[in-house]
Amino acid sequence: MPNGRLLMLQGTASNVGKSVLTAGLCRLLWQDGYRVAPFKAQNMSNNSFVTPSGGEIGRAQAVQAAACNLPPHVDMNPILLKPESEARSQVVVLGKSTEAMSAREYYRRKLELRPVTLEALARLRAQYDVVVIEGAGSPAEINLRSVDLVNMGLARAVDAPVVLVGDIDRGGVFAHLYGTLELLEPEDRALVRGFIINKFRGDKSILDPGVEAIAARTGVPCLGVVPWVANHGLPEEDSVVLDGHGAAHPAPGAVLDIAVIKLPRISNFTDFEPLQAESGVSLRYVERADALGQPDVIIVPGTKSTMADLRFLREAGFAVALRRHARAGRLLLGICGGLQMLGGHILDPLGVESDETEAEGLGLLPLETTFEREKTTVEAKGLVLAAPGVFGAARGLPVAGYEIHNGQSRLIGEAGPLLRLTHRAGWPVDTVDGLINAEGTVAGTYVHGLFDSDPFRHAFLQELAARKGVTLPEQADEPAAPDGDVFDRMADLLRQHLDIPAIYRIAGLAT
Repeated sequence: MPNGRLLMLQGTASNVGKSVLTAGLCRLLWQDGYRVAPFKAQNMSNNSFVTPSGGEIGRAQAVQAAACNLPPHVDMNPILLKPESEARSQVVVLGKSTEAMSAREYYRRKLELRPVTLEALARLRAQYDVVVIEGAGSPAEINLRSVDLVNMGLARAVDAPVVLVGDIDRGGVFAHLYGTLELLEPEDRALVRGFIINKFRGDKSILDPGVEAIAARTGVPCLGVVPWVANHGLPEEDSVVLDGHGAAHPAPGAVLDIAVIKLPRISNFTDFEPLQAESGVSLRYVERADALGQPDVIIVPGTKSTMADLRFLREAGFAVALRRHARAGRLLLGICGGLQMLGGHILDPLGVESDETEAEGLGLLPLETTFEREKTTVEAKGLVLAAPGVFGAARGLPVAGYEIHNGQSRLIGEAGPLLRLTHRAGWPVDTVDGLINAEGTVAGTYVHGLFDSDPFRHAFLQELAARKGVTLPEQADEPAAPDGDVFDRMADLLRQHLDIPAIYRIAGLAT
C-alpha cells in the first residue's frame, strides 16, 4: 500500500471524545495487522509531551502513538498552540517553539503553515498503511473556514473521508449533528460518510428512533453509539474536563487529601491522573484559597504563564495559604512553573513569556529563575535522592518523565536536590533536579510525569498515610495495568458498539 489510507474523526464541538475514539481506533487497526499512525494537524493544548528526539507535541497524539505501538513523532502533530492568555499562544512547529502570536496574527498567518501540515501527513502516509486523523473543535466554525487547516480544509486537501462525532452527554446531540451538517459547504458535506454518537448513558432502544430520524434527514448513516465510560484510563487533553472537579472537602471515604491549585493557565495536569486513580486518595482541583481546607499535600502545577499565574496566586489569597500550609508541616510541591513560583526572583529580560521583566516569587525555595528563548524539551530519567520528609521513603526509587520549560533556575541559598538524573534525551548524565527544604515541607521539580512511576507513587502515598496515622487500601499484588491493556479495552468497546466493517469500507480498507 504505497500511500496510506485515511480516516478522519471530526466533532460537533470540543471535548466530544475525538481523542479517545482516535486512540481506540488506532489500537483496533493495529490489532487487525495494519501499520497505523495518528495525526492532528493543529492542536491547541497546554498538555504537551516530549518526543524521543526532543520535539514537543500534544499529549493526546503521544497517547495515540502508544495505541499504535509507536514512539511519538513531531509529524503526528506538526502545529501545537499553547495558550498563554485569552488571546495569545505560543506556536510550536514540528516540535520547536517559534514565537508567541495573538489570535488575530495567527489567523492572518496560519495558511503559511498549511504546507507544513500537508508535508507531515504525506510523510506519515508514505510509512503507514493507514493514518487516523483527528480534527479540532468543530468544522461548523464557518468564520474560520477560509483559513482552516485542521478540519474540512485538511479533509478537502487530501480527500479524507470524515466521520462526525457528537457528544450526547452534553445534550442536544441530534441538533448538533444536523446543524453541523447544514452549515457545511456542499463539497465538505460530501466528505462526511457517517456519524458516531458518543458518551451515551441508558437504554439504547430509547435512542434508536432519533438515530433513525437523523440518518433519514441527513442521508448520513449512524456508525454506532458508544456508551459512557467513567474511567477509561486514557489521559484527558482539554482543561475543560477539570470543570466540576473542584471541591472544598475531600471525597467521602478518602484517607488522603491532595489539593492541586487550578491555575488559570494550568498545563500538563495529566501529571496528577495516576494519583486520582488511587483508592483512598481524594485529588481536588481548587480555584479559591478558602476552599483549600487542610489537605495533606498542596501541589502548584505547571503553567503556560508563570508571571500571570503567580499574580493570580497572590490576588486569590493562595500565597498566604501556601506559607501557612508549609509552616504547619504539611507538604507543598511545585512542578515546573509551580517550582519557579515557589522560588524567589523570576526574570524575563527578553520578554519570552510576558511583558513583565521581573517578579518576586513566593520565596519558599531559594531559587532564581531566568527565562531564555531556547526551550528545554527533553525526556528525563533518574532516582529519588535521600531527602527529608515524605520523599525519604522513596529514596533510590526510579522516576521517569519529561521536561518542558523556558525558565532556567539556579540555587541561591541552602536546599537539597530532590532527584538525581541519570538520563536526559536518552543520553547518560549525572546531574540533579529540583529542590527540597531542610524540613521536607516544600519541594519542587522540573520533571513532569513524576507520579507515573508505580513504585515511587506507592511509596510516596504510603509514607503520607503513615505520617497521618491512617491506612491506605491495600495495593494489588500485580503492578498497575500497562497502557496496552487500556487501549485493548477501548478497542474491544469500539468493536462491540461500532460498525467496524462499515468504517473500514469508508477508509478504503479490506474487511
